[in-house]
Amino acid sequence: MRLAVLAAALLLGGAAPAPRPAEVASPVTLGQGYRLQSTVLGEERRINVVLPPGYAKDPKRRYPVLYLIDGGVDQDLLHIAGVAQLGAIWGRSQPVILVGIETRDRRKELVGPTRDPELLKRYPTAGHSADFREFIAREVKPLVARHYRTSGRDAVIGESLAGLFITETYLIAPTLFGAYAAIDPSLWWDKEALSLRARALLSGAQKGRPFYLAIASEQAGEPAAAERVLAAMRAAGATVCEQRRPDLTHATIYQQVAPTALQYVLPPQSAPGAEYGFTVRCAGAVD
Repeated sequence: MRLAVLAAALLLGGAAPAPRPAEVASPVTLGQGYRLQSTVLGEERRINVVLPPGYAKDPKRRYPVLYLIDGGVDQDLLHIAGVAQLGAIWGRSQPVILVGIETRDRRKELVGPTRDPELLKRYPTAGHSADFREFIAREVKPLVARHYRTSGRDAVIGESLAGLFITETYLIAPTLFGAYAAIDPSLWWDKEALSLRARALLSGAQKGRPFYLAIASEQAGEPAAAERVLAAMRAAGATVCEQRRPDLTHATIYQQVAPTALQYVLPPQSAPGAEYGFTVRCAGAVD
């Protein structure tokens, strides 16, 4: 059939129709995934790493690391990778090595021990956040240091139960990260137990480690736990940025405030121009 069309075109003096180019699909590579056999957790775990766009072009440059709790591909990795890249493009936040730490059983990994029989009945595996913290300290962070050009500066970000884990880590093991961003943390968990212990847990080690806290409408309407945590932090001289967002819900706040959180915990060396509107306003509600 194609020969007949070609012959007709030649007889009529016209050009033969160009063959249709092949439609070849190829993978879009976001980053690298590691399967890490954890001795701390006693199982294989997944770590995902997304590098800043200029990483390969400048082999001498070192970058801060942003650790993401709930960092699986089907969790928050794609969202925060986009926020980090766009923030760096606009000079709103530093370019980072993004390390997504995948979670599986979030109540097992992200909350501390509880004696509440109702919670234990519903979530019998809950309460092993200390093990997950040790996994990050002993296995995840050394893996990143071995394979990538890190600057020695890092931060952590997460939302909901991940935000609770981040708040607990700031109180219990503040030297694990250089800066902290907890987005609408589940401070209501276990009858607000973490907030009730906050003052007793704080030490001088939190100083110099910025803490960003964003609260959505649900907790803004019942702010006792958040206010307890913030009061304890400020009394201890901690550096805190609080943003209450009654205009946002638990379902919408992460997408909206993540750029601001990154700007606060990993600010650029030079502040972005005022014309961009990248002003971080702390200590109160944001309209």
